[in-house]
Amino acid sequence: MDLVIYDLDGTLIDSKTDLAHSVNATLHEFGRQPLAYDVIASYVGNGAPVLVRRALGPDATEAEADAALRFFLDYYREHKVDCTDLYPGVREVLDRLRDAGVTQAVLTNKPVRISGEILDALGVSGYFTRVYGGNSFEQKKPHPVGIETLIAECGVARDRVMMVGDSSVDIRTARNAGVQSCGVTYGFQPETLADEPPDLLVEEIGELGEWVLARR
Repeated sequence: MDLVIYDLDGTLIDSKTDLAHSVNATLHEFGRQPLAYDVIASYVGNGAPVLVRRALGPDATEAEADAALRFFLDYYREHKVDCTDLYPGVREVLDRLRDAGVTQAVLTNKPVRISGEILDALGVSGYFTRVYGGNSFEQKKPHPVGIETLIAECGVARDRVMMVGDSSVDIRTARNAGVQSCGVTYGFQPETLADEPPDLLVEEIGELGEWVLARR
């Protein structure tokens, strides 16, 4: 692989607690009961608007959903790294692949500004040639525009690109772009990988590093 593209939540960072706190703070603000952390985690992956809409439930109006989204984003910006950290082995893999000359990027459906701020706070933003978020393009994952843009910008061959993620959204994105895919089982939605089997499945990210380096 010449280019490895990572999802963010559930792949590079364990942000479940901060996301859950922010969603439940939003639900409290709008008169809803809190949700279990695992339920909230199952809503992650399609961007903040979908996350908030699903958490509010089907009876929420458009106006309420818009207001709740604004509250959620404001709250989350203030609390985005209270508990969030890199998954074990992530920094080591980023180091090893960078030293081997592999280009690395982030493609997430999370807003791009918050994504960049989290990577800065965790001290890993320098590993990535690009960080693209859910508002970087007109379409979010699983639309392939993010991968297509990275392929063009990095000047790499399509068959030497891999998308890494914890959910079927990421695997479908890879398929839509015609690149290889890696699923990680430690993330938020490993059960969805059964619906979209990846080319490579790993239980820890160190296995991905070994796989990539063995083929270089």
